[in-house]
Amino acid sequence: MEPDTQKVRQQVICTVDVVLLTLQDSALKVALLKRDREPFQGVQALPGGFIHPDADANMQDAALRMLAQKTAIQPPYLEQLATFSGPARDPRGWSISVAYYALVPFDVIEQAGHADVKLASVDKLPRLSFDHRAIIATAVQRLRGKSQYSSLPCYLAGEAFTLPQLQRIYEALMGEALNKVSFRRKMMEMDMLEAIVGEFSAGGAHRPAQLYRLKPALRDRLTLIERGL
Repeated sequence: MEPDTQKVRQQVICTVDVVLLTLQDSALKVALLKRDREPFQGVQALPGGFIHPDADANMQDAALRMLAQKTAIQPPYLEQLATFSGPARDPRGWSISVAYYALVPFDVIEQAGHADVKLASVDKLPRLSFDHRAIIATAVQRLRGKSQYSSLPCYLAGEAFTLPQLQRIYEALMGEALNKVSFRRKMMEMDMLEAIVGEFSAGGAHRPAQLYRLKPALRDRLTLIERGL
């Protein structure tokens, strides 16, 4: 019996997509670009594209390459999110996308100055290509969940920050106010921060505050606490 040649020849489309998240004025936003070709030409999409077997050593390499090419950004934090697959997500055929999410301070996006990159509130997204709305929702859920018990929000704070600044980031992600004393105790419990000797924030209306940063040895991995904030 002859095999079904159409099924034999069908190739699975394999891509990587990155949810690049930042905080702007305490609002969580995602980086989007307009697609320049079909399908979904002219519609906003996540930075992403096809895997290059000759250039990408692994999926994370592919994700970093996509961000560099399409946003000119190298994120301080990148984590594999989930796999999205099936015949309905791409009109070109059965496809699989390995999705990542990345965190970056807002000033890094400003400094990159990529004209094609637009920021959209995760709570008010425009029309999106493929199943990118579902991918973003999954990333936001992961970020907000991990913010309750890890150092993850620190990657949105920049190289140096005060404890009040860091607390505001945690509050923005978790959607609730945190007790100042309890927050500071939890940060000390995680033992992930170090004071930058002799460095303080600009005074303004308040007295200068001590600047902190993630300990260098902990920048490539998350610090966790047993009991959440």
